[in-house]
Amino acid sequence: MSLIDVVVSDIVQETPTIKSFYLTLPDGKPVGHYSPGAHIDVVGPNSLTRQYSLCGRPDGEDAYLFAVKREEGGRGGSEALHELKIGDQLQVSAPRNLLQIAEDAEHHILVAGGIGITPMLSLARYMDVRDISFELHYYARSEEEAAFLPLLTEKCPDKLHAHLGVGREEQKQRLTETVEATPENTHLYVCGPEGFMDNVRTIAGKKLSEESIHFENFKPTEPEEAYENTEFDVELDGETYHVPADRSIVEVLNDAGCGIDTSCEEGICGTCIMEVLEGTPEHRDNVLTKSDREAGETMAVCVSRTKDPKLVLEYF
Repeated sequence: MSLIDVVVSDIVQETPTIKSFYLTLPDGKPVGHYSPGAHIDVVGPNSLTRQYSLCGRPDGEDAYLFAVKREEGGRGGSEALHELKIGDQLQVSAPRNLLQIAEDAEHHILVAGGIGITPMLSLARYMDVRDISFELHYYARSEEEAAFLPLLTEKCPDKLHAHLGVGREEQKQRLTETVEATPENTHLYVCGPEGFMDNVRTIAGKKLSEESIHFENFKPTEPEEAYENTEFDVELDGETYHVPADRSIVEVLNDAGCGIDTSCEEGICGTCIMEVLEGTPEHRDNVLTKSDREAGETMAVCVSRTKDPKLVLEYF
């Protein structure tokens, strides 16, 4: 995967645990624009690669902005980024988007839990300046911990619903009321902790179709069933490769020089998705929608496999 050299041009302490980082090209020029809801890979000072939502105004001069919550006892990525200084250099990927605006929707409900505000911020700022019908529901433990709340209060006060310090049961009640009041042809977008997103998706699913509910994971969820790996063959560009039970498809293909782009290698970013020409995928990712999985035409080859003796794949 090709990476872009960037420089940290500004750092803002948004909350006691969240910092935002503004990026420019090394010559000081803007990095570019992107579609709202997009995320990038960030290669940190410790060489760990993590995915972060871009949360600036997508078509603005300061578009390349991402925020990081310091996670004590995590894998070290957030702590290293919190040590960055203005002028430090990083490498980032081109933007990818798993949370795109549904253009045929007449209304949009954005639901954020904690640091999950980051992709919702770019969606809200984009919709607001274009008079696209939306409402933003922001759940946080307190005003002090609600990153970007002052900005949202200034830019779109009529669309913002801040739910601060709300307990779990009241949270479910408020989410239910929000969903029940949705007009026809509404799409809902959610990002936040796993349990929070599960609650939102369950409640929203009582009224909205699965295709109308959009979400983004930055951590893999636990599988509902135990998987047993089997060996199989993969055909790509007329060549056949054997995938043993203890190796992934992408490992085998890249060892053979096939050049499959990867990033998270956990089934959450969508970088390694490939087209399936023959065979039935056994989906283990957190990227594809239910309809994508049922169609069986694409798969995330970093984690997903097959019970068939052979898959025929194509670059996506």
